[in-house]
This record gives sequence, C-alpha cells and structure tokens, in this order.
Amino acid sequence: MRRRCTWRIFQSIEYSCEQDQIKLHNFFSYLMDHFTPSSSNERDFISRILTEEESYKDTELEKLCDYESVEVPDSYMGPHLSFPLRPDHATALVEAFKQKQQLHARYVLKLLHETRRHLMQLPNINHVSTCYSEEVTVCGDLHGRLDDLFLIFYKNGLPSPEKSYVFNGDFVDRGKQSIEILIILFAFLLVYPKEVHLNRGNHEDHMVNLRYGFTKEVMQKYKVHGKKILKMLQNVFCWLPLGTLIDQKVLILHGGVSDMTDLELLGQIERHKFVSVLRGKKREEKCRHVDSAAMNSESPEGVDSPKCSSFPGSCLHPSASRTELSQWVRQTVQEELEKCRRQVGFGETPVDKELTCVSSVTMSESELESCGTSHSRQEEWKQIVDILWSDPVPQEGCTMNTVRGGGCYFGPDVTEKILQKHGLQLLIRSHECKQEGYEFCHNRKVLTIFSASNYYEVGSNRGAYVKLGPDLIPHFVQYQANKTAHTLTMRQRISRVEESAFRALREKLFAHTSDLICAFKGYDQDDTGTITLSDWATAVESVLRLGLPWRMLRPQLVRSAAGGMLEYKSWLEHLAVEQRSKEHIQSSLLETIYRNRSNLETIFRIIDSDHSGLISFEEFRQTWKLFSSHMNIELTDEGISDLVCSIDFNKDGNIDFNEFLEAFRLIERSHGDDKAAELPPTPHSRDSS
Repeated sequence: MRRRCTWRIFQSIEYSCEQDQIKLHNFFSYLMDHFTPSSSNERDFISRILTEEESYKDTELEKLCDYESVEVPDSYMGPHLSFPLRPDHATALVEAFKQKQQLHARYVLKLLHETRRHLMQLPNINHVSTCYSEEVTVCGDLHGRLDDLFLIFYKNGLPSPEKSYVFNGDFVDRGKQSIEILIILFAFLLVYPKEVHLNRGNHEDHMVNLRYGFTKEVMQKYKVHGKKILKMLQNVFCWLPLGTLIDQKVLILHGGVSDMTDLELLGQIERHKFVSVLRGKKREEKCRHVDSAAMNSESPEGVDSPKCSSFPGSCLHPSASRTELSQWVRQTVQEELEKCRRQVGFGETPVDKELTCVSSVTMSESELESCGTSHSRQEEWKQIVDILWSDPVPQEGCTMNTVRGGGCYFGPDVTEKILQKHGLQLLIRSHECKQEGYEFCHNRKVLTIFSASNYYEVGSNRGAYVKLGPDLIPHFVQYQANKTAHTLTMRQRISRVEESAFRALREKLFAHTSDLICAFKGYDQDDTGTITLSDWATAVESVLRLGLPWRMLRPQLVRSAAGGMLEYKSWLEHLAVEQRSKEHIQSSLLETIYRNRSNLETIFRIIDSDHSGLISFEEFRQTWKLFSSHMNIELTDEGISDLVCSIDFNKDGNIDFNEFLEAFRLIERSHGDDKAAELPPTPHSRDSS
C-alpha cells in the first residue's frame, strides 16, 4: 500500500508537469493568434517565437551543419570518427563515454548529418523479421540514463548482425547524458542499419526539450557549436520512424493507439513535416473541430468528447455554424488564458475586468474556409499525437488523456479492435514508468516496457527490456543500474523513495499556498482558522487536481489536528518553514518561484531562439508587451525600460535567466501587495519587508 501511494504521488506530479508544458505552449499560441503587432519588428519577433522552419532543403541543412568548418584541435583527446562508420567506431564511443570523454562537435555534426540521410530513406513503420536474427530486443524509455544503456549492452550484448534492437523512443530529457545516448544509438544505427531500429517518442520534440533539460544539456556541453547541434537534432528527430512491426504480428509504438489509429494512414504521412507535435497546427489551421455532441451541450466545456483523440480542445465538428464557432472560440480562449495566467503565476482576472482582446475574438472568413482544406493535415497530426502520447486504461472506450494533457486513454476494446483490424497479436509500448520495468494489461495484449531504472528516485523502480524470438513469446530481463540500490534493504528502499515522494508533494503544496488559503477559507465561513480534515482533503484536491487519496496521505502531511480540526494557517506556515530552510527567500516570493520556475525557464528558452543563454533588451521589451496585452499588467514602454535596466545587474546589455526570473519577482511583488494580508505571517517576511 505504501509503495502504491508513493508511486501515485510521483506519477501525478510528473503528469501535471506535462500538462503545464502543453498549457504553456497553448498560452503562447493564443497570444500569437490574438496579438496585433504595431511594427514590423514586433511582427518578426512574434513570428519567430513559435514558428520554426518545418523542413530544410539538403543544401540549406548542409550549410547549417557545416561540420567541415569545425576544426578538431591537436589537444583533443576524445574519440575520433571517420565515415562510413565501422563497428569498432561504435564500440570506441561506448568505451569513451564510460571514461567520461566527450565527442568533438565536428564528429557530432557529421554523425547527425549521416543519421538524417539514413533516416530519410526509412518508412514511417519499420518492418523487422526474427528470421534474420535469433531474437529481437526491445528497449523502452532511457531518458538520458546512460548507465542503463551500458547495463543493457553488458547483459544482452552490443548490437550486431545476430543481435537486433528496437529502441522505443524517449532517449532524451530528464537524465544528464542524453546526447551520449543519442550518439551511441545513431552510431550503431549507421553501422547496423538492418539490426538497429529507433522509434520516435514524445520527447523527441524540441519544444518538449526546452522544458525537460535536453536543450540545456547540449548547450552546456557544446557551448560553441551547441546551436548548430540542436538545429540538426531538431531535423533528425522529425525523420525518426513512428513505429516498428515485428513479423507482421507485434506492433511497437511509443505511447499507444486510439480508436482512430490507422496504420495505413500512418504509413503515408510525411512525418518530417511534424517537427514538433506541440506545433502540429499552423495558424491558418487553427480551426477547431468540436464533436457535434459537444456542440449540443452534452459536454460543458465543448472539448471533452470521447471521440476527441488528441490534445484537449483540438477537435471540432466542421458543420458548426460561424456563430457557434465564434462563441466557442471566445469562451475557450478566455478560459485557457485564465488557466495560463495562473500557470505563469498571476491571479485570475477580476470578474468586472474583461480581457477586451479575448472578448472581441471572431473567426475571419478565411480562417473558417481553411477548416476544410486543413482537415487532412489535422487528421495526420492527431494520428501522430495519439501514438506518441496515449496510455492504456482498464475501462473500455477511448477518451481524452486529461492527466497528461495530450493523446488519449484507450481501453481493451480499442486494443482488440486495432489488433484485429491489422492482424496483430501484441502491442508493445513504453511512455510510462513501471515499478518492475514492464507490465501487461488488456488481457496481455498490451505490454509496457520501460528501461530507465531508478527513474523517480534510487530504488523507485527497476528497468527492463524484452526479447522476442521466432515464437514471439516475450522474455524479460530486469535490472537496477545504480550500485546504491543494491546495497539497500527492501525497507530502506521503500523509506527512501517514500521520503522523496512526500518531499516533492510538500513542495507542490507550498507552491500553491495562495490558492490553498482561498480554498480553505471557503470551508471556514466563520473565519476560525480551522477546517475539518475531510474539508482539508477536498480543498487540496480542488487546487492541485492530482487525483491522489489525500485522506490516506494525510498522516504524512498533517502532523497534528486536535479534535479532528486543522489550523490551516499554521500548517501552511510549517510548509513554508521547511522550504525556507533550503532557500533564504521571502516566503511569498519563494512560493511563486517554486510554482513557476519551469514555466519561466521554458518561456526564456523559447524567446532565446539562438540558445545563447541571453535575450536582448528589445526581445525582453517585446515579450513583456505581448504578455501585458493579455494579462492586464499595466506597463508602459517607459516602465518596461525601467524594469529591464533594473534587472540587468551586470550591465552587459543582455538578460540572462536569473535576471529574467528577477523581473517576474518584481512584478509579483507589485501585484502581491493586495494578497499579503491573506498569507500566513512569517518572521522572515516581516524582516525582509
């Protein structure tokens, strides 16, 4: 029971972060669609924030790559590559990375160039046969855990003509050695193109990489040529195949399927056009197709139709009238902006203050007419979203995946339908961490395989891979890639993981102090400062929406409650003291930072399009103008100039991330004065006022 609760905490927090990423992207998309630039510079800036080249011509990419101009100094002591690659080159890379060496940028760029050329020749779904090797080994998410890859190769052997591998996506992010994993996998792919197969995961997406660490990792390891490497990777990722089929019987996809999944259609999609699944829809294709049932008010928000199988709010019925569409867009945009305001750290817009830019939204004739012409691309986009983001559930049917914020939940009936339609017997997917490294569901018709051990914490989970011979019977190998995990007893592992989970949960609670106070006050009509433990659990869930059994978790989170009543201000103050012991910052500011740092860092990296780690004064000014037009933050050009000068601490004429964060602290201070009286008083806040 303790392990199950701990697991739910980790997964709920992880998936809520994925929702944040999608909401943040939607936030920028809405700003883009409803902001009117006042100059050509602003127009160029807005276009650049979320508009990337979807594909490059070979000549353009060679110019971008330009690996020949990158010189390797005589002092370089790392591995050397020559092309075409030989098996000893790939083996040398494995050994070099074990010794913590780094591959020179010239070789990285050349490797990416050759990998892209190879991937361009591959179909969307690779076909693998067990006739040509004794068995096929399938690996799940690695997420930058290089030690797990080393252990897989140690236990199972390196790729070879006798040893085929399928790596099922999510090679990068979260871990610290994602680039090394890619280099090794790409090298073996080029050496053994018939034996090594790579599927795309939802993290092989440069927009996701902005948030989860891979972009930052590359720029830290390749400070001079990191921008070129990231651009090349962006184009390599979009050419990765979408799936693999073993002996025409076992389908391997990263996330899963939906009731709309069609392998024939997936096989025809021009996959490279979807550089980022989060950017699947161009502006002229923003027409939303709402299910007719939703338009008949069966769904209160107009977006939760069971047939809607992509990101929430992305599908509409094309037969809706112009008036209905216009009304729906106005409502949805305003609701989404309010959500995003809270995500970025600002309170709700007062009821008596409408967002005029949102309330005046209508669909132009050209936008409405574009609905029909974009239908095909929308269908392709939804196909890709579903196979990369979806999760299986025990309940029958296919519904929107509201936990992750993307893809769908598919039940055993959906699995059976897809398998029968295409003559398959098993679906292998990854995308979800499992305690034992693998898990069957849907009458053993769906197998989840996850290869990153110790994913949440040392001892939290095993990694695993599965081997399939000609009989296609799965054989599993489990492992722990951390030496510390082997020295701990079962009780010690459970205690360590549990402690880590509750620490993360307390940070999450602290980050929502202001919202929790408002929720608690709703149950404290007489302003006694106390609420029942039952009301505490209900209020906490209403704010965090993690779907956790709060009554069961209460003993770990609430130390004392006399007479079944909780003094909620004291409890929140205790949470604040725990966090301030680690960060000597005023409590209200620290709350804001805890809640928004990932969002703010992602915003910074989106604006910092050249990945230099700096944004210019002009970019900062235009960004704040964009925000203020939609967030009711009254900042004049002069006020923005004063703000940018005050946070440019080193006076170098640019803004780094710490300075960027300071701008939000200053804005939060000015907007937080009215809330100060409602926050629980703390000694530190008095001292620093």
